[in-house]
Amino acid sequence: MNPDSWYNEALPEQTRRKFLRALGAGTAATFLGGAPRSMAADRKSKNPEATADSCILLWMAGGMAAPETFDPKAYMPYEVGTPVEKIISTFPAIDTAVDNIKICKGLENIAGVMDRATLIRSHFQQDLGSILHSRHQYHWHTGYVPPQTVAAPHIGAWMAKVLGGRNEVMPPFINIGQRLEGVGESEELKAFTTGGFFGSEFGSMNLPFPELASQAVKPPGGMSPDRFAKRYKTLEGLLKNSPKSDELSDYHQESMLRSLDNAHRLLGSKEREAFDLSKEKKEVFDEYNTGKFGQGCLLARRLVENGARFVEVTTEYVPFLNWDTHENGHTTADRMHKQIDRPIARLIKDLEERGMLDRTLVIIASEFSRDMLIEGIPGSTARDQSRAKTDVLKEMKHYGLHRHFTGGSSVVMFGGGTKKGFLYGSTADERPCLAVDNPVSIEDLHATIFTAMGISPKTEFDIESRPFYATKDGKGKSVSDVFA
Repeated sequence: MNPDSWYNEALPEQTRRKFLRALGAGTAATFLGGAPRSMAADRKSKNPEATADSCILLWMAGGMAAPETFDPKAYMPYEVGTPVEKIISTFPAIDTAVDNIKICKGLENIAGVMDRATLIRSHFQQDLGSILHSRHQYHWHTGYVPPQTVAAPHIGAWMAKVLGGRNEVMPPFINIGQRLEGVGESEELKAFTTGGFFGSEFGSMNLPFPELASQAVKPPGGMSPDRFAKRYKTLEGLLKNSPKSDELSDYHQESMLRSLDNAHRLLGSKEREAFDLSKEKKEVFDEYNTGKFGQGCLLARRLVENGARFVEVTTEYVPFLNWDTHENGHTTADRMHKQIDRPIARLIKDLEERGMLDRTLVIIASEFSRDMLIEGIPGSTARDQSRAKTDVLKEMKHYGLHRHFTGGSSVVMFGGGTKKGFLYGSTADERPCLAVDNPVSIEDLHATIFTAMGISPKTEFDIESRPFYATKDGKGKSVSDVFA
């Protein structure tokens, strides 16, 4: 079945339209507003000393089930007739390089580098009532529950704005692997993959296909650099001299021009070779190449080596595909293990061998976890979207975790000043597998990430005469225990 038709069945059009209208109103209000003004001088907020210079977010889009990956529970093998209430993990636990940490079978390569990791098992997400993946992804990536009255910036845009680039020609914020056209919820995905009120120059450079990334930094085929430069100058002149748009303030129009100028500089720089995966040795490329995600990990390493500040690599969100396991959960999770295991482990080893891991924060995260029985959290009114409803296992598609679970999920952090071989927090061993020890909210997780990057969680900008903070209301608190 076409994934888009599944998406239309599962998500009522009324819900989607309401969400998009609200997002659109916030975006329009933002772009008509003036320049965001930093409140640092007024508030005298003190930034922490950075333990990381760059950040790579490995995004498990669609809802990576913690009990199938980094938080194994009691294992129940597939057997017809087994009551589904007995099933919490469908993969057995395996040893890792750390004595007190086990993860799920299928992640053997990652298990071998867990002695470089901090594993947070007590991350949880707010119950938003109705579970729309892009809505939860918006919350995770911006720190704010949509809709907002302004376009909230992605965490990568915060880093680009507050810290600036590490290299004047390399885009500070790059997004790899997610198509923003032709997939379900594409308009909603666009809403948070932006610079928000900071402007276009701090938004992401989108590279949906890593193997084609080199084409994004070359003039169109058959066009000479001189001819392209003339076209660029013509476009720049048209934008500068055009009548003021009713949809863009002076600040946002100037930000768009600066983003075009930045892109033009990149096309003529030596750093553009970082986008070309053919420059890698074949044996290295093959080690990473488990598909688009693996190639994205390799591209991320090359970009960070050449000065990128924040890079997100996603397994890609498409409704009912990849980690969005509403049926065939076990089979799909097994396939996803194969996609992520080898390239993530190789990325960590490569960064370490190059002397970069200590100053590069690598994060594995997802918008929420999954459970066999519970949608949201116990007592939630969220509509059950499982396509494998049954009391007992009757066929393989029933086996696995199908429902969205927001009460407890896992986040893995490597490098960037975090502890090595460290376990933080826990979830209950029996259902409901809620975060029961040292729970970490999205606000506090963001505060931890920002702190590692040298940004105060209380960093604020004046937007439409009101403060807007890096973490919601400036209340995010860094989890200090995870730092070495």
